[in-house]
Amino acid sequence: MVLDTGSDIVWLQCAPCKKCYSQADPVFDPRKSSSYAGIPCDAPICRRLDSPGCNSRKKTCLYQVSYGDGSFTTGDFSTETLTFRRTRVARVGVGCGHDNEGLFVGAAGLLGLGRGKLSFPSQTGRRFNRKFSYCLVDRSASAKPSSMVFGDKAVSRTARFTPLISNPRLDTFYYVELLGISVGGTRVPGITASLFKLDPTGSGGVIIDSGTSVTRLTRPAYVSLRDAFRRAADFSLFDTCFDLSGKTEVKVPTVVLHFRGADVSLPASNYLIPVDTSGTFCFAFAGTMSGLSIIGNIQQQGFRVVYDLGGSRIGFAPRGCA
Repeated sequence: MVLDTGSDIVWLQCAPCKKCYSQADPVFDPRKSSSYAGIPCDAPICRRLDSPGCNSRKKTCLYQVSYGDGSFTTGDFSTETLTFRRTRVARVGVGCGHDNEGLFVGAAGLLGLGRGKLSFPSQTGRRFNRKFSYCLVDRSASAKPSSMVFGDKAVSRTARFTPLISNPRLDTFYYVELLGISVGGTRVPGITASLFKLDPTGSGGVIIDSGTSVTRLTRPAYVSLRDAFRRAADFSLFDTCFDLSGKTEVKVPTVVLHFRGADVSLPASNYLIPVDTSGTFCFAFAGTMSGLSIIGNIQQQGFRVVYDLGGSRIGFAPRGCA
């Protein structure tokens, strides 16, 4: 399943499919499960959905979720027992998706890890002491799998923590305070904490999102970062892509994200990514016209990212995939 800290609903592709994309494993068939159960339309858990529907014939709950990239899923909202290795979790609210379209390449569904009431961590909070972590390996270089841990063992002893901020208008996202960014050991002058402030209307801010790939910074911050990186790099730049073919070694300027209480120093592979086999690398940051900045999964690679919801904090432990 796709791990997504930027959304809440847990769902699987379900037979019979009205429209399913192709996935690596067989599609889940609820008719073969003794623990699968539909949810009545008037149940409180159904009413917690952002846009609940009702199957008038069966009087059971329907769900639909759309994502920022245009992907969506829709189907029956139900309860099911989920088993992770030897740990069984009964009666989790799960979307049984009969029409799922978009960029979910090969995955059987999505594990919603957001902060909202219907996310997997919220539904199973007491069971796992409201803690989880993951470590995402470098997609291009690693034979090791990424890993996910629930419960007290999820908290790495080497993690540096930054406090979580809540946004009363959007309960799904994990907001943190980004105070600045350094390139080559120097703070970038145009990047200040005020660019990343969450305003009283719930706009702006910075979120940590495992379901977004390239980090998106509010436009003025991105332009300052790009220009500072250009000045510090000892190789020529075509907008934000570099031709490093034929070079045996290059000096890459360091990039450090300064969160409140935690400085996260990124390895070069977390911000210069290969885009072909001939030595072209691109800068894995982009600008956004929206006020919301998103720290994506390329920047999170190799760190154990710890979500301690009881302690209202997120931690980053370098080299956390070992």
